[in-house]
Amino acid sequence: MSKSNSKGTQLKINNKVVGGLTSINGIEVNADTVDLTAMDNATGYREKAADFKDVGDVTASGFLDGEDAGQEECYSLLDSGDAVTCQIIFPPKIGKTWSFTASVVRFSTGAELSQGVSFELGLAVTGKPTLAATTPATGG
Repeated sequence: MSKSNSKGTQLKINNKVVGGLTSINGIEVNADTVDLTAMDNATGYREKAADFKDVGDVTASGFLDGEDAGQEECYSLLDSGDAVTCQIIFPPKIGKTWSFTASVVRFSTGAELSQGVSFELGLAVTGKPTLAATTPATGG
């Protein structure tokens, strides 16, 4: 695999592709730290260890499409509160996919003069995400 532009990147929520996207702010894993510095530390430097990790939220935005099943699914999931399987699928040249479980926690729309009608969504990720090789689509 190699480097690539973002053209063709997809966001799937509950096995539905969310259409009309112009931006996906993806997975960002951060670890909390625990201070393990003892009072008899002679170095003058704190000692730390990694603790629980947090993925935070994934956000996406694009153009609102009244016929897009993926956008409709997002709004429906916001109402239900269900946590579902999600994926960020990068272009084939990258060959990687983030898989994670999340709940839709935000869905907003906007309209500006001389601009397309927009939408934004927020996904609260729960548990550990997985970055793995993209599984090729099978014919059928």
